[in-house]
Amino acid sequence: MTRQPHILWADDEIDILKPHILFLEGKDYKVTGVNSGTEALDEIDNQAFDVVFLDENMPGLNGIETLQRIKEKRPHLPVIMITKSEEEHIMEEAIGSKISNYLIKPVNPNQILLAVKKVLDGKRLLSEKAMGDYQKEFRDIGMKLMGRMEIEDWYDVYGRLVFWDIELRKAEDQSMQDVLTMQFDDANRQFGKFIESGYEDWVSAGDEDGVPLLSHRVLPTVLPKVIEEADGRPTYLVVVDNLRLDQWMTIAPQLKDLFRVSENSSYLSILPTSTQYARNALFAGMMPADIQRITPQYWRTEDDEGSKNQFEEELLNGMLSRLGLDGKTSYHKVTNLAAGKKLVDSFHETKGEVLTTVVYNFVDMLSHARTDMDVIKELADDEAAYRSLTLTWFEHSALKELFDKMAEAGGRVIVTTDHGTVRVKQEVKVRGDRSTNSNLRYKVGKNLGYESKEVFECLNPEKFGLPKQNLSTGYVFARDKDFFVYPNNYHQFVKYFKDTFQHGGVSLEEMIVPLAILDAK
Repeated sequence: MTRQPHILWADDEIDILKPHILFLEGKDYKVTGVNSGTEALDEIDNQAFDVVFLDENMPGLNGIETLQRIKEKRPHLPVIMITKSEEEHIMEEAIGSKISNYLIKPVNPNQILLAVKKVLDGKRLLSEKAMGDYQKEFRDIGMKLMGRMEIEDWYDVYGRLVFWDIELRKAEDQSMQDVLTMQFDDANRQFGKFIESGYEDWVSAGDEDGVPLLSHRVLPTVLPKVIEEADGRPTYLVVVDNLRLDQWMTIAPQLKDLFRVSENSSYLSILPTSTQYARNALFAGMMPADIQRITPQYWRTEDDEGSKNQFEEELLNGMLSRLGLDGKTSYHKVTNLAAGKKLVDSFHETKGEVLTTVVYNFVDMLSHARTDMDVIKELADDEAAYRSLTLTWFEHSALKELFDKMAEAGGRVIVTTDHGTVRVKQEVKVRGDRSTNSNLRYKVGKNLGYESKEVFECLNPEKFGLPKQNLSTGYVFARDKDFFVYPNNYHQFVKYFKDTFQHGGVSLEEMIVPLAILDAK
């Protein structure tokens, strides 16, 4: 049996409102009436309510004061303010205290009923509309997946799937989310086939039509145009490591008052979708094999100790020199809060620079912590929670402050990343010797043991633009939501890593990453 919605109505003339209360009760609402703000607060302590009607002009504790105390006790309890006054400062104060709606006296029963329905049924109606709209989209996306798709089609389909994942999570309808998950999984399987059929050709191709924009071509393609169109304004390159498209879609609205979006697109991360390969390729403007061949001093192998990305600034400067971009530039890597605050405090020193590059590592640290810290596991146990955690971090981060500074300077900002992450589900056995790398989504080494049908294999690394340490070096990449596990301690590792966010392999979430150009308002 459906629970009867319970309304609390606080008004010093509550007896006069008896006809309105009877009307609501006739519509199957339960109504508790009180004469003051103090009584309202007492009732809230003792009962659960779905919505509060609050008279603004009550003697003693007035409506605004009562509203503020209600929000201290029950922050998410909807409050509808009823007032005789239309004075702007009263409305601003009420809205600032997060009322859900307000009505001007005298009110009639139908106004009251409509306000209740808007508050209590609004979420349900929006959810029903979202589910109905997705059902239409489901057919359209399904038809697309059955046809021949080019890279722009994949950008479109992935963007739509991400949009519906965000919307349907709000609807809280598990059956519809299950349908979306099935379609997402089907899209990932088809995307894997798309990558495997064309990747080798794309690596060796140039700027021909239909060839995806890969990591090593992004900055040589985008930077000269953005700087030229800046027309003397500063240009900023912000690389937020490990930023998925859905995370970018979650934090982008936080910047709408500072910037207008000139371009909101995507590019394709190279394989392996890991920082060592994808980010070095992004900054060098070269594939990893070419970095190792042309600038061996800036390439670190899987066996080398320490950071594999310690020469990003040198690689970036080399690329800028080849592009013929003149003027003062700087590069900043932020790996912790203190470094972020320091950059904010010294940001004025970038004045006069043609290009200022900021690499922000927080999301990468967060995703790795997802497997290392039980607290993070609890906070980010699925995609929606991961998005929420990223948004909460961003709202209080030094990166948000840096965007404020960039907007104040009137700059153009390129926002991108090197790769995304995928939440892994299915284990796949591989075998390797002690020199084999530890990444769960790709393996590189000699004499790797695996079932070829379970992986995307690369037996000739040069054709994938990848370095090889010896003649028998090969790479294998996990598909969809698979992750690699060694036969020894098999069950222990499966239990530990299942449902964690990983990167390095072939999936929509790892390979299709955001590329946005923002202009300060």
